[in-house]
Amino acid sequence: MADLSGGIPVEREYVVAQRPDDGIRDAVNVWVEEENGLFAMRVGVEAVGAQWDRHELWLDIAFTDGRLWSRRGDGDAHSAHDAQGRPTVRGTGPLRFECTEPFHRWTAAFEGPVARTSAQEILDNPDFTETAWSDIAFTIDMQMAAIPWEPGTILPEAAEALGGRQGDYMSPRYEQLFRCTGTLVIDGEERTFRGNGLRIRRTGFRAFAGFWGHCWQSAVFPDGRAFGFNSYPPREGEAPSYSEGWIVEQGVRTGARPVGIPWLRRLLTGGEDVSCVLETVDGRRVEIAGRTFANTRSRGGHVLPPDWPKDWPIVQQAHAVYTWDGVETTGMIERSSKPSVMDL
Repeated sequence: MADLSGGIPVEREYVVAQRPDDGIRDAVNVWVEEENGLFAMRVGVEAVGAQWDRHELWLDIAFTDGRLWSRRGDGDAHSAHDAQGRPTVRGTGPLRFECTEPFHRWTAAFEGPVARTSAQEILDNPDFTETAWSDIAFTIDMQMAAIPWEPGTILPEAAEALGGRQGDYMSPRYEQLFRCTGTLVIDGEERTFRGNGLRIRRTGFRAFAGFWGHCWQSAVFPDGRAFGFNSYPPREGEAPSYSEGWIVEQGVRTGARPVGIPWLRRLLTGGEDVSCVLETVDGRRVEIAGRTFANTRSRGGHVLPPDWPKDWPIVQQAHAVYTWDGVETTGMIERSSKPSVMDL
């Protein structure tokens, strides 16, 4: 079996089993895109030291026709240990993640009520009131498709940027692309699916004070190629912003610098051009066309606590169809920008 650890110790795949210090988060998050681009999901559990007995739950399921199911909240924390006594489970209430084979296979399962809304309603009213609910259940079997990416380990200038305050915005983490199969049941209507996705393991302190925006994109293609990057917008007169990317070809990863970045300037429910350009460290230019097909969640500064900055970045989480030299796939995109630089 191929080594897909990328040199990351296996212990980092295991979840934190005992309550950590306040301010420490232990999280499992995944993005899932049906391979035909009809629907997508974002699912996560955040275990926070200060509320250790009730982990946070994030769930969004979006379809290309604009339908959206969304749930935020918390639930009773699951035991972190599997049947063999290993700390491989991160679950809360109706949602459960389990690492069945480190760096190779994870599963997810959910069963419970989820609020019905739409991508347009989330744009118009980010603090929407949950008035209609559906019974939803799903299972996802994730098979990892590439070695993990650990931000700050590919480009020296990226490591330098994350070594300061900018590193607090994402906390210690790594990301791994996967392919998956699953079932999704909404109000008794069941569908099976095949898809692509991105898994994020994040453990540590995370703070957002001073954050000013980002663009984060990633996808794996049917022929095994893959790409990913994360960039913070440049700021005049400030230290260089974090910006780092990579491509995978024939199983080999090459570092790259993002030079064409689709910063968030409008809020759309889909159909937006999110093409990007990377320049590899060996001098090649890689152009990847992209267009969003589902918007799962957007949150604006106007729904933040009154003591937060009024120009706080709006975050949009979406999914896109990407094309690289004629080969298509589906993948994720998350962006944020301050309202002052957007066309709202």
